[in-house]
Amino acid sequence: MPRTLVVAGHGPVGHRLVTALRSRDTAGDWRVEVFAEEHRPAYDRVALTSYVDTWDPVALQLDGATFDGDDLVTPHLGDPVTAIDRTAREVHTTSGSTVEYDALVLATGSYPFVPPVPGRDLPGCHVYRTIDDLDAIRASAARSGRGRRAALVVGGGLLGLEAAKALRDMGLSPHVVELAPRLMPLQVDEGGGGLLRRLIEKLDVTVHAGTGTKSIEEDRGRLLATLSNGTELDVDLVVFSAGIRPRDQLAREAGLTVGERGGVAVGSDCVTSDPHIYAVGECACVDGTVYGLVAPGNAMAEVVADRLLGGRSRFEHGDTSTKLKLLGVDVASFGDAHATTEGALEVVFNDAVSGSYKKLVVSDDARTLLGGVLVGDAEQYPLLRPLVGRDLPGDPAAMIGPAGAPAMGVGALPDEAQVCSCNAVTKGTIDAAITDGCADVPSLKARTRAGTTCGSCVPMLKQLLTAAGVEQSTALCEHFPQRRAELFEIVRVTGIHTFSELIDRHGTGSGCDICKPAVASMLASLGNGHILDGEQAALQDTNDHFLANIQRNGTYSVVPRIPGGEVTPEKLLVIAQVALDFGLYTKITGGQRIDLFGATVDQLPAIWRRLVDAGFESGHAYGKALRTVKSCVGDTWCRYGVQDSVRLAIELELRYRGLRAPHKIKAAVSGCARECAEARGKDFGVIATEHGWNLYVGGNGGFNPRHAELFVSDVDTDTLFRLIDRFLMFYVRTADRLQRTAAWIEAMAGGVEHLREVIVDDKLGICDDLDAAMAKHVESYSDEWAGVLDDPAKLARFRSFVNAPGTPDPTVAFREERGQPVPLGLPVVRG
Repeated sequence: MPRTLVVAGHGPVGHRLVTALRSRDTAGDWRVEVFAEEHRPAYDRVALTSYVDTWDPVALQLDGATFDGDDLVTPHLGDPVTAIDRTAREVHTTSGSTVEYDALVLATGSYPFVPPVPGRDLPGCHVYRTIDDLDAIRASAARSGRGRRAALVVGGGLLGLEAAKALRDMGLSPHVVELAPRLMPLQVDEGGGGLLRRLIEKLDVTVHAGTGTKSIEEDRGRLLATLSNGTELDVDLVVFSAGIRPRDQLAREAGLTVGERGGVAVGSDCVTSDPHIYAVGECACVDGTVYGLVAPGNAMAEVVADRLLGGRSRFEHGDTSTKLKLLGVDVASFGDAHATTEGALEVVFNDAVSGSYKKLVVSDDARTLLGGVLVGDAEQYPLLRPLVGRDLPGDPAAMIGPAGAPAMGVGALPDEAQVCSCNAVTKGTIDAAITDGCADVPSLKARTRAGTTCGSCVPMLKQLLTAAGVEQSTALCEHFPQRRAELFEIVRVTGIHTFSELIDRHGTGSGCDICKPAVASMLASLGNGHILDGEQAALQDTNDHFLANIQRNGTYSVVPRIPGGEVTPEKLLVIAQVALDFGLYTKITGGQRIDLFGATVDQLPAIWRRLVDAGFESGHAYGKALRTVKSCVGDTWCRYGVQDSVRLAIELELRYRGLRAPHKIKAAVSGCARECAEARGKDFGVIATEHGWNLYVGGNGGFNPRHAELFVSDVDTDTLFRLIDRFLMFYVRTADRLQRTAAWIEAMAGGVEHLREVIVDDKLGICDDLDAAMAKHVESYSDEWAGVLDDPAKLARFRSFVNAPGTPDPTVAFREERGQPVPLGLPVVRG
């Protein structure tokens, strides 16, 4: 008969323990009873913030968390252990059950620390720890109404910034209060904290460092938070995320030894003061230390699984390295980040202009890496963290300087260096798996577990595969083995019209957030009807789903198309009147369009109706499609102009409007060589000459600006259109997902020369097909806004869940800034 193991807790570490034991217990020596406090199987708490993207708890569920088909594991959801009888070796649960055990593992985790702030129990005050917590926060946010709402986060550590991101994604404007003088005080130093604050405050998050929360009280339907420095903030809800405390109450009541500051006391064998009871994860105090990260918890779980089967493993140390993307900002900390080692030296590279802070802590002889901090750019983290405690492969200043990254590769790592700290997987283990036949990242994950927790080591796995000479997969994602271009051809040739048909015939599973939008773009490119028709609607990204750009505060912007930047006074009056009637903020964009900000979802159709009736149409500012064709005034007005750039820009924009592509497309036409429209910074640009037009391709702005390259010179207008037609259709068909034209040409074998051979010389014999495809697009174009207005089923998607359509929201207020209305929802700062 198998012995009985009781696991109290079914979080990530408890689940890791059970899966590790079951994978090794081939003889079936143990039967496992798992008692979970939550009413759902184990899920990924590291990715808790992503729950806001889908509100689907199943998406966070850990693999195998239900233990379906495993007769030796019985999960008891919503039935936590309430008492331990050590003499009888049995546990009692909430449901009244009594279960005997041969061994017991405490994996009860931690609970959020809530400072003793007066008012902390008021409605609207929450903690941030579980899916249920996020559901409660969401409900409070919904009750606060629409418009720009405010929230207070108490705590500026890892969890506090994660909470701030979740709140911002819900459409609230967060304020973060941190008692320490900087954000993330345990992970980053003063320099890194300073840059982190600047980067985060650019993202609509206000930081109050070096102060605490004095009190919270109800105030006219909202909450008034008073800070220690006297500042008062009017907010809609408060989230406490000021740290965690080990859940050791069960152990205390059972008479087990606990640490001085809490936590079930265990040694490196993870055994408590009772030899039949173990403790792992955040509830455990290992030789005086409580670890609040998943990697040390997983290591403890592996130790206990080994010891239950007769092994002698020990928990040697806890890797407290972290790498996260907080509110879109990369932050990494590893080893002795604060240089506490005697004689430690610090090498710092701080580029505030580009938003990058890097620090390495090295030994007094500058030969051994002790730790480091990376903020803004953490690309080198996978290579640097495994080197902690080892000889540096080069000059530390060169390693983090602007030219340092290319000099250091995976070859600098010894076999015993840990590539995946979450699962303690070494480079040697991964190399052995590659030698044994693993040829891609998914197979390495399955074999070694590397990359299956936080995922930060996945880029390193790809580098190790490349270093071993393994050709990398070009699959679109795990659900489609084809690359995007191949999948596009399948859709085009077979005439498939739906995602479900495509994945049934050529893929596996149910799809993901990579392949669904990519396929949606392909279907739209091939003229499969309105993007909100039928199944296609569920594939779209947030912006495409509402045909508008979502803003930081949860409202949307409306951008009508103004081809070439040319607009009549009558149409300008319509835009102005719409902005006045709906209280929208107006801005002329760099692409010669007028952007209207601050519309709620239910207002969008009414705004579109007014604009469409005046002759406007969707500017596709929300989609991966042609955005604008910018223009100077050309020879119509400018004394230097040699061609009518305005007319050409209008014709080009109307020709390519609505063309869905792997990424956004921007263009421009300049009427002379003075280049006032900045055509050489666009995906395609046209510059007038005395004899015709010069065409440039492959430019773009953004993080990696690139000038377009001259493609053809002095061509007539008909030839220009024909070459741009082919250029765009070839790009749509062959580029990778989310690849701009600049990167597409750079990755193309032969670059611009090859592109010229294809679409000018017709080397591949496909130009007639490309011409026909563009002709079909031009003939079939229809305005997406008008398509919604003419269809009651589509209009139903824009009904608000807060207040009835057409009913003004009394909680939305505005302030005037530079003569325009700006939503008032930021906390009112008093004093």
